[in-house]
Amino acid sequence: MRAGHSSHDQSHTGENMKIGIIGAGNIGSALAGYFHKLQHTVLIANSRGPETLSKVAQETGATPVNISGVAKGVDLLVIAIPMKNVPSLPNDLLANLPVASPIIDTGNYYPLRDGHITEMDKGMVESEWTSHILGRPVIKAFNNIVADSLLHKGLPKGSKNRIALPVSGDDVRAKQLVISLLDQMGFDAMDAGPLSESWHYQPGTPAYCPDPTIRQLPSLLKRANRDKAPASRDQAAKMMAKLPADFPPQELVRVARLSAGLDILKPRSWIALLRLVFTVLWPF
Repeated sequence: MRAGHSSHDQSHTGENMKIGIIGAGNIGSALAGYFHKLQHTVLIANSRGPETLSKVAQETGATPVNISGVAKGVDLLVIAIPMKNVPSLPNDLLANLPVASPIIDTGNYYPLRDGHITEMDKGMVESEWTSHILGRPVIKAFNNIVADSLLHKGLPKGSKNRIALPVSGDDVRAKQLVISLLDQMGFDAMDAGPLSESWHYQPGTPAYCPDPTIRQLPSLLKRANRDKAPASRDQAAKMMAKLPADFPPQELVRVARLSAGLDILKPRSWIALLRLVFTVLWPF
């Protein structure tokens, strides 16, 4: 079902929007804080109930709600939960979501965390699977940046090292809304084509979490190898699972990318690997 047109033009994000977020982890919380600062009304929900979200509410300005009400009448819905939890969302979750309201999927498939999902193991594009489960179109965005970069690396438009993020989907108008939001948040954005092409920045690809500029992003997307990505993803996930919880987020990503053969010539990755050797594998 393709999203239709609403009674007001949501592509102009200068107006106050009502945004629902499912998931209060690192990415969901970071987005909640950004949207609140941009003067949007933000509702946030998780599977454990609003009473568990008081700290998130205090830190982000979002309003905790029951998951059954997080999509009601919102102009934009963000799903920021592990993929294994998508099928467990309430069956009537989207019953009161306006047809024209875009859904952003930030998810990534990690079998080590999510268990094996047959369709994706057979090569189905992650967000196409999510769209199929939800029964609604989705926009793929925010899945290839770590929360630390999302929180701390936004820059004014035109800045030399401004991070660029890909945005994929089949509804051009919905993509423009997300691209406009990214710009307001301090990030460049690139229309990366239809949802079927979003595999170019799934885990295990060169465009997954390197914080590229708008000049660097197209070549990273082009280098993606669909057949090799799952093995690289799983290798990186195994490496990340061995690291301590307090390992610096940016260095954790560099170590994971290096272990998957995605960052071989990056000096900062080698520095991160040396830190791993001296602080984790050889602490004496």
